[in-house]
Amino acid sequence: MTKLNRFWTLIIILLIAVIIIGGIVVWQKYSPSHPIEISLPPEQDSTGEVCQGESPQKIDINRAEAWLLEALPGIGPSKAQAIINYRQQNGGFSNIIEITEVEGIGLSIYEQIKDLITVAD
Repeated sequence: MTKLNRFWTLIIILLIAVIIIGGIVVWQKYSPSHPIEISLPPEQDSTGEVCQGESPQKIDINRAEAWLLEALPGIGPSKAQAIINYRQQNGGFSNIIEITEVEGIGLSIYEQIKDLITVAD
């Protein structure tokens, strides 16, 4: 083999390695098998004390993007898109029970998410 052939062989091997490693990293980062966990720091009053009655941050189903809707139990990419399509076609949700009108979301999913969602005023 000439030096030029060895050089191109090395370049090709390095490119293949970069593509494989990059693919693995991207696959792991965007793998839907890992749930998205959202946590916010506790609120503090003017003295720096943590406020009592901490409640989890609710997701506004009238404004949330698909990735945030997917963080809800039982909501995957297709149901998140169905929620977005529903609010675009109907001007948004007026109350949280209305989410059961979205195709694929029944009372069982509603029961799982009702304490995690809200609608904007």
